[in-house]
Amino acid sequence: MRPKNEVNRRLFLKWANLVGLAAWFPATTKASPPQDTNAIDHGEASGAKGSHSPETLLLKDYRPKSIYKIPVTEIDKAKYPIIDMHSHPYAKTPQEIAEWTKNMDEVGVQKTVILTMATGTEFDGIYRKYSKYPDRFEVWCGLDLSGYNEPAFGPAAVKELERCRQLGAQGVGEIHDKGEGLVSGKFKAPRMHPDDARMDALWERCGELGMPVSLHVADPIWMYQKMDNTNDGLMNAYHWRLDNKPDIVTLSGMIDILERTLARHRRTTFIACHFANLDYDLARLGVVFDRNPNLYADISARYAETAPIPRFAAKFYEKYAHRLVYGTDMGFDQPMYRVTFRILESLDEHFYEIEQFDYHWSLNGFGLSDETLKQVYHANAAKILAAR
Repeated sequence: MRPKNEVNRRLFLKWANLVGLAAWFPATTKASPPQDTNAIDHGEASGAKGSHSPETLLLKDYRPKSIYKIPVTEIDKAKYPIIDMHSHPYAKTPQEIAEWTKNMDEVGVQKTVILTMATGTEFDGIYRKYSKYPDRFEVWCGLDLSGYNEPAFGPAAVKELERCRQLGAQGVGEIHDKGEGLVSGKFKAPRMHPDDARMDALWERCGELGMPVSLHVADPIWMYQKMDNTNDGLMNAYHWRLDNKPDIVTLSGMIDILERTLARHRRTTFIACHFANLDYDLARLGVVFDRNPNLYADISARYAETAPIPRFAAKFYEKYAHRLVYGTDMGFDQPMYRVTFRILESLDEHFYEIEQFDYHWSLNGFGLSDETLKQVYHANAAKILAAR
């Protein structure tokens, strides 16, 4: 989760100067409407000294603009009602929460799941704020991982889970493990992963209580790769880098851990955040789906990662439409929602959303079918929530 002031431009931009990378082609034209190429300052573009010179332009400042004169689709409201299965308590005041509900009405979001990652008094305070809108928000709790390395760990954590459920928590999440161990809000459990036997009682109780678990395993593949000129996602990878952590479990290893967890707790529904970070290898995610009927995946915060491969991604959506749920994880501004609609619903090509995602590659729409949109936007999430 990122605080609201970090939602659209990740903190990577603050440190990108450390990379010292130069881009070779300056931005010159606009996508819509296309800019008259005769108006371009060719003197500066050809290498004049200054902040936009190709000899000194830093990657963090590169802002390409599409040159193509092609249709631009504006989708103000989703085609079908949405349940957003991945958001956080971005709104801090009653006024901001009221603004959020207004934005949801404008863009077609029926309900939002607030993943607090919190327990105790922190969870209680968040719950009080959002429970004033019971038809618009669901509030999920975290897990108390304190004492994880003590022999008596387990019963107290289960008791706190039950307390949160009694108060009103309807699910658990977002629980993280990027390879170093489980994290839930302020609690960290180094080297204890989801498949650890110490977690069995908690996962089983989640299933018994009908509480789905939002589980974030690993991080995008670029974070594990070398931070050099071959790294496809360097502009984001550098800040969130994991390649410099020698004892970390790799992305592939975390998927193995996820599968062992799913196999041991078939009565518990898990929702893997962000395509289980297999957005770069959707074929493997399909295999994981095939083997594990208790797994769903949310698509939150991985729009830019999948939009460069629209044909392959769209086929995956169509095949596994019954296992994917909509999510955002990017705040609650209306433009943010509309970017996701453009990618999912339109067939637009070669457009940029750098301020939203911080990747400098172009994006494309999937043009998903009505049936797939209905499932991803609403039906699958409604099924998960109703199962309780």
